[in-house]
Amino acid sequence: MSLPQYELFAIRYATRGAKRSANFLGGDPHDAPMPMDYFVWVARGQERTVVIDTGFTAETAQRRKRDYLRDPVEGLQAIGVDPAKVRDVILTHLHYDHVGGFASFPAAQFHLQDAEMRFATGRHMCHPRFNHGYDIEDVAGMIRLVYGDRVTFHKQDATLAPGLSIHLIGGHTAGMQCVRVHTRRGWVVLASDTSHYYEHFENGRCFGTTFDVGAALEGYNMLFELAESPRHIVPGHDPLVMKRYPAADAALEGVVVRLDVEPVCGA
Repeated sequence: MSLPQYELFAIRYATRGAKRSANFLGGDPHDAPMPMDYFVWVARGQERTVVIDTGFTAETAQRRKRDYLRDPVEGLQAIGVDPAKVRDVILTHLHYDHVGGFASFPAAQFHLQDAEMRFATGRHMCHPRFNHGYDIEDVAGMIRLVYGDRVTFHKQDATLAPGLSIHLIGGHTAGMQCVRVHTRRGWVVLASDTSHYYEHFENGRCFGTTFDVGAALEGYNMLFELAESPRHIVPGHDPLVMKRYPAADAALEGVVVRLDVEPVCGA
């Protein structure tokens, strides 16, 4: 029996300016601009639609000084996805920009690594180096959902549906996971923050905020193993994603791109 093929989308909802020195552990000698985009992703098949991460709110954007382009809900609706009807949301980790919109998915079951909840609620959160990426209310919200039986915990790797699986990598956070999706061009890996930029996995470098350097570096090897080819790895925050992949349609240029088709340039 052949595996289902999912349509796969990246929705850009925010951005911010940054320098190269902030995006690499240990800095970078070429301190040129290196902006960061923020995405949520959608895997849509005939049997199910799965949302990967939820983005953050306008209030969070203002507080953290991010350029908020649109509510992620608007991007989802633009491709025909109603957040109120989504049954499954994968949370790659619990940083504010990946979990902050969870309230927009009232019917969803959230899929999370055991290790991430332990990390976000444990002793390492005593350190600003690690806790600055988390918002307390997001973590508390997830705990409430646990008590409401709306969080499914996973230990390492799991197949959520034929053609769609999650894989614990760690590195950036203790419970960081990537998502592997079977598409018409083969297996695509949504790296999320296992690799913020193409340069990270291509050159074996780590992002400035990294909990476990060894796990991050070993994780790049896992990305290569899981993906059909390096061209099938999609980093979590790189503006090049919007340039390398075609828009879902002309009206969504710069907003939504298709990841289930071949890159149009540069990859």
